[in-house]
Amino acid sequence: MKKLIGLLTLLTLGCSDQKNNTPTTDIPKNEDGVPQYTEVKSGGVKMISVDGKYQVWTKKIGSGNIKVLLLHGGPGASHDYFESFEDFLPQAGIEFYYYDQLGAGNSDMPTDTSLWTISRYVEEVEQVRQGLGLENFYLLGHSWGGMLAMEYLQKYQDHVKAAVLSNMTAGMKSYVSYTAKLKQELFTPQEIKKYDSLDKLQLYASPEYQGLLMGKLYPSVLCRLDPWPEALMRAFKKLNPSIYIQMQGVDEFHVTGNFKNWEMWDRLPNIKIPTLVIGGEKDEMNPEDMRKEGKLIPNSRTYLCPNGSHMSMWDDQQNYFNNLIGFLKDVDENKFKADSK
Repeated sequence: MKKLIGLLTLLTLGCSDQKNNTPTTDIPKNEDGVPQYTEVKSGGVKMISVDGKYQVWTKKIGSGNIKVLLLHGGPGASHDYFESFEDFLPQAGIEFYYYDQLGAGNSDMPTDTSLWTISRYVEEVEQVRQGLGLENFYLLGHSWGGMLAMEYLQKYQDHVKAAVLSNMTAGMKSYVSYTAKLKQELFTPQEIKKYDSLDKLQLYASPEYQGLLMGKLYPSVLCRLDPWPEALMRAFKKLNPSIYIQMQGVDEFHVTGNFKNWEMWDRLPNIKIPTLVIGGEKDEMNPEDMRKEGKLIPNSRTYLCPNGSHMSMWDDQQNYFNNLIGFLKDVDENKFKADSK
């Protein structure tokens, strides 16, 4: 089925409607009200060539002057868990773009592990921006996507009108320290003993370890809804473990991959454009770290969803989207005011 989807998507190359931003009301219709297009339509899908030999999947949703490119988390996850955005952004007249990073979701799945680095993904984002023809656009990165957005802004900030850093801290040392604290708070003494024993033996795939992870930790700090939304479950099922393990580690509480020495704190002041730092008070990211992040970005606003975890766009949805859309509108209408530092 994946091969069939990939083939059908490739057939849309060069035939996408990405460049046609003509309002629907201006498109001729027949007597039955059916739009009469002059080119083959693809439902907003466009494949973008990256690194000269790979294809990554994008899809345009809605239409408007505010154009937002979404960078999903993982690493190695997919756009699927962003689907809640469809119920909020288009209705506010905001156009946004799904994008599955290389090795994820509907994009090509190369096996070359040398590709899974932060610096290469930064260049990939820039190629996607060019491929979509985005200029003076809004960049939203969630979790790993937030890290990627911070790195992208260090090099390509001139193309971005405003940024949203969603549910992401600015350094791994503080992240690892905070997740260790969370384990002490969320586990009973007996569960801590069991977890540490399984961790020492590296039995990460065992039912006992996964039970502690999925039954106790993740429902508290990753997504607090029960059951989890289908779109989030779908994204988890699609996760590319090769990318995730190489960059992050075996799970959210082990940073053993090439992220482990990543720190952005001293570079945050380089981000000069209007920025929204948004997260959750119940997040796996330290809320105080996210507040600190906002203070170090000179032209920023910070909001932490009071009932939100790492997936605040799901478990504190109204607060998340009220503040996200409010920020985007404020910047667009030249009404944005940064928090006092």
